[in-house]
Amino acid sequence: MPALVHSYVTGQRPLSQATGAVASRPVVRQRPLRRSFSEDTLMGNPARAESFRARKWSNSQPADLDHTGQATEAHSGPGACTTPESALLRMGSDPVLPNVPAPLGTVADSLRASDGQLHAKAPTKPPRTPSLMLPDAPGLPSTYCELVPRVPSAQGTHPGHSCSEPEAPWWEAEEEEEEEDRCFARPQGEVSFCPPGNPSSLLGPQNRPLDPKVLHVLRGLFLEHHADSTALHLLLVDCQAAGLLGVTKAQQAAMGVRSGLELLSLPHGHRLRLELLERLETLELAGALAVLGCTGPLEERAAALRGLVELALALRPGAAGDLAGLAAVMGALLLPQVSRLECTWRQLRQRHTEAALAFEQELKPLMRALDEGSGPSEPGEVALPHVAPAVRLLEGEDLEGPLEESGERLLRTLQGARQMVRNAPKFRLAAARRLQGFRPNPELREALTTGFLQRLLWGSRGARAPRADRLQKFQRVLSILSQCLEPGH
Repeated sequence: MPALVHSYVTGQRPLSQATGAVASRPVVRQRPLRRSFSEDTLMGNPARAESFRARKWSNSQPADLDHTGQATEAHSGPGACTTPESALLRMGSDPVLPNVPAPLGTVADSLRASDGQLHAKAPTKPPRTPSLMLPDAPGLPSTYCELVPRVPSAQGTHPGHSCSEPEAPWWEAEEEEEEEDRCFARPQGEVSFCPPGNPSSLLGPQNRPLDPKVLHVLRGLFLEHHADSTALHLLLVDCQAAGLLGVTKAQQAAMGVRSGLELLSLPHGHRLRLELLERLETLELAGALAVLGCTGPLEERAAALRGLVELALALRPGAAGDLAGLAAVMGALLLPQVSRLECTWRQLRQRHTEAALAFEQELKPLMRALDEGSGPSEPGEVALPHVAPAVRLLEGEDLEGPLEESGERLLRTLQGARQMVRNAPKFRLAAARRLQGFRPNPELREALTTGFLQRLLWGSRGARAPRADRLQKFQRVLSILSQCLEPGH
């Protein structure tokens, strides 16, 4: 018994799943009890009570295990004093019943074997203030347990309901919300879903660009998570950044609509559109750095390429359905500084043929169709749509592609934006269902936020510089890294 209690105390293991309580202060019993709490609970069942009384308690010392039968026979002989079967060590989680006087000799015999197992000297008893009350059975003395519950709401509740169900994450609660009656609300101002200055658990208050220690930690984080898990982390952060999930009532009242997908198509969605473009470009640069930062063997860079391809496959429609994240990962793979690495791509085709074929035959045509406005965009298959073409167009940027196709492409992009706004509630429901039961890693989730990536790439001071200057300087850094890896190509 002392060894069992010791394992529960040192390992902080919950005594029961219903309460989640743990024993914190084991106390050596000073006096015997006439009956134990377990025997009292068996009084209503004579058969179980009889079998309980028939049990003989033995010494807890390992050396005394071989003499258990001998000790029983010795105590059962003529003239031997009978020790109460419930005279055991009292631990912090044992119930307390009214003390009944007992012969001191019997107490000494019963405590001899177990005394000192957890403490060489009996510690001072803690104050007997109950932290978790148990209901009193009719006709039995009142009892309590000195427990330390993990969940405060467990205090004073009915047994079997002593611990309330853990609250679902906010992204799962989104699925349960019902659409309210839609009516016009005058917007009050611009809303940001990427507030700067949040404290970081990976970066200090002031950090240098591309801190080697942080890059090493991030590499370990991404290696610990497979592509599907990383895709769900990215979907969660992208949905927050786009205002699809986690939008508060105050934000909805301020922007006059229910989600960011509706806001980005409105005139006062200018700030959100800039934030989404900033996020897309920052993720692209971070993905390219994951490849170009591998200064070791050629196989290491090929493995980094394969990891990005597998992540893109996990983000595609029908999987995670995060088309915004897919566009960022594909943008990293298609950057000139990465696509020019002929030896690295050749190594990918030789060592990771399936990933290379998926990139050429599936991902590149899919990304081309999405940019042209003809790719898959139905809610359910897609959780977060490809917003970059509409955002760029609304911010006055020219559409890429041949000039003779620009008119038709412009119409497709505008029609896709209207359909996206119309289906915003369906996208929100699809994203919440994708994330049902998902429990993210806090550090990996932080590592995918826009603010963290900005500070990682440009440092705490450089992240406050104008966007165009930051992008231009980092493009030069990537070009230098690419030339150092494979010069002359």
